[in-house]
Amino acid sequence: MTAATDATLFPPTPGRPDHVEPPRDADAVLDGLDPEQREVATALQGPVCVLAGAGTGKTRAITHRIAYGVRAGMLPPASVLAVTFTNRAAGEMRGRLRQLGATGVQARTFHSAALRQLQFFWPRAVGGELPQLLERKIQLVAEAAARSRIRLDRNELRDVTGEIEWSKVTQTTPEDYPAAVAKSSREAPRDPAETSRIFALYEQLKRDRSVIDFEDVLLLTVGVLQDRPDIADTVRGQYQHFVVDEYQDVSPLQQRLLELWLGDRDSLCVVGDASQTIYSFTGASPDHLLDFRTKHPDATVVKLVRDYRSTPQVVHLANGLLGQARGRAAEHRLELISQTGPGPDPVYAEYADEPAEAEGTARRIRELIDSGVPASGIAVLYRINAQSEIYEQALADAGVPYQLRGAERFFERAEVREAGVALRGAARAGGNDPLLEDAVDLPSQVRAVLTSRGWTTEPPAGSGAARDRWESLAALVRLAEDFRKARPQATLADLVAELDERANAQHAPTVEGVTLASLHSAKGLEWDAVFLVGLTEGMMPITYAKTDEQVEEERRLLYVGVTRARTHLGLSWALSRSPGGRASRRPSRFLNGLRPGSSASGARTAGGDGGVERGRSRKRRGPVRCRVCGRTLTDAGEMKLMRCEGCPSDLDEELYERLREWRSGQAQQLGQPAYCVFTDKTLMAIAETVPDSEAELSRISGVGARKLDRFGAAVLALCAGEEPVTEAVTEETEK
Repeated sequence: MTAATDATLFPPTPGRPDHVEPPRDADAVLDGLDPEQREVATALQGPVCVLAGAGTGKTRAITHRIAYGVRAGMLPPASVLAVTFTNRAAGEMRGRLRQLGATGVQARTFHSAALRQLQFFWPRAVGGELPQLLERKIQLVAEAAARSRIRLDRNELRDVTGEIEWSKVTQTTPEDYPAAVAKSSREAPRDPAETSRIFALYEQLKRDRSVIDFEDVLLLTVGVLQDRPDIADTVRGQYQHFVVDEYQDVSPLQQRLLELWLGDRDSLCVVGDASQTIYSFTGASPDHLLDFRTKHPDATVVKLVRDYRSTPQVVHLANGLLGQARGRAAEHRLELISQTGPGPDPVYAEYADEPAEAEGTARRIRELIDSGVPASGIAVLYRINAQSEIYEQALADAGVPYQLRGAERFFERAEVREAGVALRGAARAGGNDPLLEDAVDLPSQVRAVLTSRGWTTEPPAGSGAARDRWESLAALVRLAEDFRKARPQATLADLVAELDERANAQHAPTVEGVTLASLHSAKGLEWDAVFLVGLTEGMMPITYAKTDEQVEEERRLLYVGVTRARTHLGLSWALSRSPGGRASRRPSRFLNGLRPGSSASGARTAGGDGGVERGRSRKRRGPVRCRVCGRTLTDAGEMKLMRCEGCPSDLDEELYERLREWRSGQAQQLGQPAYCVFTDKTLMAIAETVPDSEAELSRISGVGARKLDRFGAAVLALCAGEEPVTEAVTEETEK
């Protein structure tokens, strides 16, 4: 992951050190700003609205605005309050202001600023000390549910907690919650009446124990400022100038607090982009940004559209994506203009199945790394976290280190670990487990066991923790189905062993590598290369996006994904879930008219598919057959071994152990996990075939040209019973 493009305060010049001294005077603060950024920086009077597209340097513009006002003597530092949404963003803003010589300015999150005021004024407004802040509300929600005689597992607790938070930031009371859900067309994760009861009892428990939660900080600050004009006057005497970043993400409660801070003044600068509104499920609304000019007719409005992040090719696609948008936010979209040099066209790739898509993506990433793009400058972005597992496996097989952002690794997720324990217990019990009485084959056994863990034939309505949990369990069910196709005689114990092997292969230490992340967690970040995967109907837009506005938010989510890329952009989809499956999927409607060979209506043009690449898949390579029994192989692990898991193995165990020991040493030298050298399956395949030439070694799955060049001589030496020459490997690595 990398810092924002505009992190450098001034354009680099020859011989200029990275650390810059504060500007000499106010005018020097304006050096290096483009005309629109300069207009923002010098607009110090009255309300100001900055509509800033992705990559246009909005943080640069507003920090220079504050610094220019401070250095020019027009904005006393202590009178300025800049608010944003994350501690990271607030910290970055404070750092930039210090470098610009604008010390003394307060840059905080809404909650941080409100908590400081509440702590200071509570004794005067209420008396005594402020109630203790509840760090984690989930335990109290669990108690409220139990007292309501409603059983909730950990994921359901997360859902209810999220609903309570949404209610509070939208200023919805427990009794009004069911009506508010219906009015907002939200898909509630459970019965609104039940959630309302839990919510009401949760609030009662807080009052009984004299504790407050995170949302109460805003609610109580609003209450104090509304009820005590003298305190409101004191706060307004302290802060006269306000700057709000990411204004499209403001909730109704935060907007109310901002209005109370302002009073009847208009010294307010807001910055945002309605096309990046993707958090409506948390109560965020772009309406405050879109209504700003109506509320403040005399406002100075500046549009930042010069994109310093992405190539013209990426920007063209981003503009095209929004060009098809509908709704109020779309009416205010910004047409970005790239300021960088040209780059490669976005690559659209269609694959026969999901494993082929993951392997193809990993192969492209390997090529980019070999061409000099750092692994940390590459990201794979998907719609839901349950999609990560297949990409974790594919990158591991390709020897590419990776890190997950905003989610646990698939096999480390609580529901997956719990499912593994349940499956292991059922495998040990065998026919004595009553859950398996009516199960006739391996998939039905897995479904029976996972039903006890919360899996159902149909997904739960809406999004949230319950949906995430279901997706993880559904991935295990699909894995069992694929495992049975590959090994019709496999038992539940065989599947458990397969899960253990996969988990072990992915329990590597965190390393600096390719980022795997959901589209939501990628907001605010950028990479040299971005791969947007799984772009099919039902995933993008997601199935539960029913209303026009929900579908449009999905389009904005894809737009955010596209605009994370600086240079390289890949977009891909798979026509079926598993190898040999029916090709019934369709590419996302959002790509209609943008991907080669498609029209805006989704119909194919006479020109065919144009520049859409046909990803290499198992079908195109022809069937891979077991070298022992001749059966066609479909499982990735079996294909690597070139034999069925159950067929006799002629593994040279001594060679296998020598290879593992050698791999351990190589991984230590490289500072990478062992799987980045070769996976266990690849080492097994080598120890079974015992190749005696580069040609034979290259035919083993997992030994590509790069690894053959780097490790081939050492592996062949081990196969011949000789000691490998490790120095050459180290030298090659350092080149």
